[in-house]
Amino acid sequence: MTTSPPRPAPYGHVMAMAAIVMAVLLSVLDYAVANIALPTITRELGASPSAGVWVVNAYQLAGCALMLPLATWSEKIGAVKLCQIGLVILMAGSVLCAWAPNLPVMAVARMTQGVGGACIMAVYAALVRAVCPPQRIGQGLAMTALATSLGVALSPSVAALILMLGSWRWLFLFNLPCGLITLAFVLKCLPPIQGQPRRMDGLAIGLNIVTFTAFLIGADMLAHGEAAGIGAGLVLAGVVAMGVLVMHQKNMATPMLPLDLLGIPAFRTGFVTCFLAYVAANFYMISIPFTLNGLFHRSAIETGLLIMPWPGSMVLMAPVVGRLADRYSAGCLVSIGLFMTGVGFLLVRLLPPDAGNLNIMWRFAVAGMGYSLFTSPNNRSMVVASPASRSSSASGMISISRILGQTFGAIGVAFILARVRVNPALHCLEWATATAWVAALISASRLRRPQAGRMVSS
Repeated sequence: MTTSPPRPAPYGHVMAMAAIVMAVLLSVLDYAVANIALPTITRELGASPSAGVWVVNAYQLAGCALMLPLATWSEKIGAVKLCQIGLVILMAGSVLCAWAPNLPVMAVARMTQGVGGACIMAVYAALVRAVCPPQRIGQGLAMTALATSLGVALSPSVAALILMLGSWRWLFLFNLPCGLITLAFVLKCLPPIQGQPRRMDGLAIGLNIVTFTAFLIGADMLAHGEAAGIGAGLVLAGVVAMGVLVMHQKNMATPMLPLDLLGIPAFRTGFVTCFLAYVAANFYMISIPFTLNGLFHRSAIETGLLIMPWPGSMVLMAPVVGRLADRYSAGCLVSIGLFMTGVGFLLVRLLPPDAGNLNIMWRFAVAGMGYSLFTSPNNRSMVVASPASRSSSASGMISISRILGQTFGAIGVAFILARVRVNPALHCLEWATATAWVAALISASRLRRPQAGRMVSS
């Protein structure tokens, strides 16, 4: 099918992609750097460690609850404008975080940052589709995957350097100059993208917020074994709200909850694959420090260095994968990648207790190289399977699948750590392996649909 050409960017699509990559990188760093200083922040704000987890949770919860409403709003006001708004909100939240005198204020500030980050992540794939020629969309999405991997890889070093030089509050003030530079690039380099007439459905927005907030908080409570009755009630409330939302929007042509996109087989397969792949990744990433520390007796610093081949191999593979994504089917690349990822996880699981550092690191690199074959090809398949007019909703669904996968992976790790007494971290690696292979099988179903990678026009 034919599709409209990319919109001409003021300084070319290369500079436009640079602006998108900078925005994505800032959003990832903004989320990740606070994790490193979490014990210090919690202690200085006079909060308990369990309560301090809300420094992290508040950001992710806000993003998950508002991702789809923001994606819908961007179709009305334009993806570039929402990205600009997101950068301003993110910087405002950073100032509030740096000032926060106690944990409740910090949680509100982190939620503000989460809203800003969600504005960016709700439209990044739509922006790539808007500025890149069709034959280079895979390369563009590979660059955003590179930004994500760089953010994960750099966040410990950036946080450690800032903490060496000053207070943890500078972790957030650091966002101001970076945010201003990024905003200048976005204003100068991205082409104007006009929105379309859209009615914002207030009932759907409210049901969406209740669905994700109630379900995720309730599931987290159940995983930790805290207030099981309340947790079960919240999960039930989330399920009921989702059911009402589906019934409310099922007959709409362009619903906020993109049921129309989920009705497209290639998009639906990509969504489920993405969700399971991030479940597997978080089973691995959250449990591996416990494995390295408890079973292999590595220090926190050694653990951080040993994990580096995971994001590092993704960074190195990104340019190659981008080219492959534009030439070969997602069903092939993603299935091979996730099978390879599962093999890497299994190789880590089978490590002997006296394994040396290099023996550990090459196995992480295998998993990381496999995972790099998943990210941009799968994202590309979801973007090109959706109509151009629904690019922002497709972008939002990519981010939703990632956040839900990360959240369910974290909940699964918490459940296993709370209930398995002998080597629970190794059980997490087994679940990571199995989940990655299930995702690979689901992705392989696309091999029976040779037309799945074709661009869909508006």
